[in-house]
Amino acid sequence: MFNKLPVYQNSGAFKYKVDLQNIYDLSNYLGNPHLKLKTIHVGGTNGKGSTSHILSSVLQESGYKVGLYTSPHLKDFRERIKINGVCIAKENVVEFIKSHKDYFEAKKLSFFEMTVGMAFDYFNNQEVDIAIIEVGMGGRLDSTNIIIPEISVITNIGLDHTKFLGNTLFEIANEKAGIIKKGKTVIIGETQKDISDVFINKAKELNSKIIFADQQKIYNYTSDLKGSYQKKNIQTAICAIKELQKSNWSISEESIISGLLKVELNTGFIGRWTVLNKIPLTICDTAHNKEGLKIVISDILALNFSKMHFVIGFVNDKSLKEIVDLFPKNAIYYFCKPSIERGLDSDELQSIFESKSRFGTSYKSVYEALKSAKENSKDNDLIFIGGSTFVVSEII
Repeated sequence: MFNKLPVYQNSGAFKYKVDLQNIYDLSNYLGNPHLKLKTIHVGGTNGKGSTSHILSSVLQESGYKVGLYTSPHLKDFRERIKINGVCIAKENVVEFIKSHKDYFEAKKLSFFEMTVGMAFDYFNNQEVDIAIIEVGMGGRLDSTNIIIPEISVITNIGLDHTKFLGNTLFEIANEKAGIIKKGKTVIIGETQKDISDVFINKAKELNSKIIFADQQKIYNYTSDLKGSYQKKNIQTAICAIKELQKSNWSISEESIISGLLKVELNTGFIGRWTVLNKIPLTICDTAHNKEGLKIVISDILALNFSKMHFVIGFVNDKSLKEIVDLFPKNAIYYFCKPSIERGLDSDELQSIFESKSRFGTSYKSVYEALKSAKENSKDNDLIFIGGSTFVVSEII
């Protein structure tokens, strides 16, 4: 799959497609499994992965058989397609590719198109009660955007993937709003004054009910997901759950409480504020844009420690001008390149950071950078690993 078919996450812009015809053709070829599924569609710039996993956990605790499609994966491709927290079996992946390989190659399908088709086919064959489908990128032209969901969820809007989605929040919001469906409720996680009308107008045009989660009753549930940003994701997910309850989905208060306490256990969710070691405290997080990193770094600075050690790497299509300023000047930096084509050269990363008075050393690999950070750290120090999902995936 990875060697023979184009993979956007590895190679970058020239692999990205902005046409839904392939996925419509593929779904038709597979018998349109997406039309036989009940789904929740989750998009947004930050928090869509966490929100998707929260929804899955609560619905699992309610006794439902829940499909969960997310991207990218950290260690194993099969993480993208799960039912009740269990990854799709290798045999299912192999059989799907083997059965349809000629079609995939003839149609020159992208990696993502093929994977989305696999997820829909698998969830339908396994007769899930509901599937949580996370948008890959954007919304309007994302391959997942052929479903007719029970509810659409848009967590928030930030300046990410600007090469594909637009250079302003307004342009990006318009792309994300593309997952709002006619007559279907949409939950907006955050009220962002400058772009709220984008969603309001789209919902009005489609006769869709719109709910801004942060304008509703605030739910103060406890969760096993740590990091202050999870409060917003929990609020957004619970607003979606409350709407499902109104549509006769059987979800008790006990299931909500239990589901939030067991998100990691129920879904296998990792990579967001994941504590890898307690002495010295070692945390990794997949936050990779300005909005996400701002909150994560704020949480880090609120902790008690002696010295900070940042093991960081980025992809080469990320604008770092504003991101660098978020990082503290008094930390020790270990610059590295994730082992993908899109990885930003570690020497170049070091140069960018040092131009803003953030100093450290460049390493050939994530492993070498982390090894050095461990060797230089004392028990009361803090090590943070992040900057890119691909950096975290190498050490998780």
